[in-house]
Amino acid sequence: MGDVAPSALRNLDSALRAPATRFAALRREIESPTLSFLMEAHDGLSAKIVEEAGFRGIWASGLTMSAALGLRDSNEASWSQVLDVLEYMADATTLPILVDGDTGHGNFNNVRRFVRKLCERGLAGVCLEDKLFPKTNSFIGDGQPLADIDEFCGRIKAGKDSQLDDDFVLVARVEALVSGRGMEEALRRAEAYHRAGADAILIHSKQSTADEIFTFARHWGGRAPLVIVPTMYYATPTELFREAGISTVIWANHLLRAAIVAMRETAARIRQDESLVRVEGQVASVKDIFRLVGNAELEQAEKRYLPAKPVTGAVVLAASGGDPGGEGAGPGAGRPKCMVDIRGRSLLATLVHTLRESGIHDVTVVRGYGKEAVRLGGVRMVDNDRHAETGEAWSLACARDAIRGETVLAYGDVLFRRYVLDSLLASGADVVLAVDASGGAARQEPSPGPSDLVVADRRFSGHFLDDAPAHLRRMASDIPPEEACGEWMGLARFSARGAEWLREEIAALEAEGLLETADLPLLLTRLAARHPVQILYFTGPCWLDVDTLGDLAAARNFG
Repeated sequence: MGDVAPSALRNLDSALRAPATRFAALRREIESPTLSFLMEAHDGLSAKIVEEAGFRGIWASGLTMSAALGLRDSNEASWSQVLDVLEYMADATTLPILVDGDTGHGNFNNVRRFVRKLCERGLAGVCLEDKLFPKTNSFIGDGQPLADIDEFCGRIKAGKDSQLDDDFVLVARVEALVSGRGMEEALRRAEAYHRAGADAILIHSKQSTADEIFTFARHWGGRAPLVIVPTMYYATPTELFREAGISTVIWANHLLRAAIVAMRETAARIRQDESLVRVEGQVASVKDIFRLVGNAELEQAEKRYLPAKPVTGAVVLAASGGDPGGEGAGPGAGRPKCMVDIRGRSLLATLVHTLRESGIHDVTVVRGYGKEAVRLGGVRMVDNDRHAETGEAWSLACARDAIRGETVLAYGDVLFRRYVLDSLLASGADVVLAVDASGGAARQEPSPGPSDLVVADRRFSGHFLDDAPAHLRRMASDIPPEEACGEWMGLARFSARGAEWLREEIAALEAEGLLETADLPLLLTRLAARHPVQILYFTGPCWLDVDTLGDLAAARNFG
């Protein structure tokens, strides 16, 4: 042991002396030869704040718990409602809690049930006052009636006989001085309560000085630990309490009183300013709330106990050329279409932002025409250098390594409302397509290119009770309008199994020599012949295919 550092020995000694339970911790505070302090709390959050401040115990004040519920301190809150609040407090902190039990909420029978329930929830002790039920706060009026001594001793005995832990602390609160009964009556009651089994005596006074307290302490002579509540004689130096042999000081209601002042000032300022500018720097941050209530622990627990959530990826096909806002009208005009400006942000960036809002951060973009100009942070770029001679299926094949697990597929020149994507993500189908049943995208003029028209086994009915699923039969640009059920919006979602089907179909097209020229309508039609491909119908201006100058103008007002 000679080589052990003194600090290590101190830590070991502290660990050996640390109480094993909260019951034992409160008993140690109450019986300690040095002055100890309990700080008021009235809910789970204030209990956390007390612990954070470094106190070693909590006073669960009946006044402040009632006031926090908007009730008077007159047993208007039932004992079971109080118990609910106490349970939140016990769960929120590791500190021992001494409960302000008022009169015990009734006679000896109520006391013993209340004590058992406190013990079951880990509440370390209770303080009972020798008044009548329902109680009146000690600071209201004079000459309040007191309980019969023998009857109150019965409450104490019932509480001690009902405790479920030997270290549970029962404090008997003497109200004789508050009620004007005098010092002799206070001492007589304290001695009776001590003989009945009380672990400590709380002597209460509402004088502005501590003279009554010190006189009682001299006569009491340390027969049992003495607890005080210096709310009214707050100016008394704490050192005098030590000299008088006081065991424990309870700071009884100051957290709630401080909160009331702060809330009033903040509410008045916001009401006056109709703004948060002056108060934002004066209040706790939202991040601080998250820290206090333990969000970080929940995140760690989720990682430990929840199955890992599969990461949803997205493949965006953006190989085609032709800036609708550039010179000329053909595919070779201006910038790559996906990089046109939409209110200070590229079309591609706008699309990827929508994906990320729905929780999709693993995004792969297939670029081709003007690929050097196709840039966006946080996405993976894959090149189709044969974009001028190949079709959409070939571009998709360039990113086949990204088709793993749940995957969203989107055209790079399409915008859509977020709820459309969220609906696809919420679908339980292995393959699901977003189809516009209202007659085409919200464009300003007819599209110069072909539309991806859809034939399904069920048309959109428009009836909210008609929730039978529809499935793809065929997709092509040459479907007669009277046969078409709608237009594909260039957006699809594949489950992990659906993504495997998609890769298999790409491989089949490649094996048949069709991959270079195939478009997505052909690929999806072939997929639908082998597997169910569900359709979700949408109506109204919920998407936009940017092909023309009119579309570009509409895109800048979209969203």
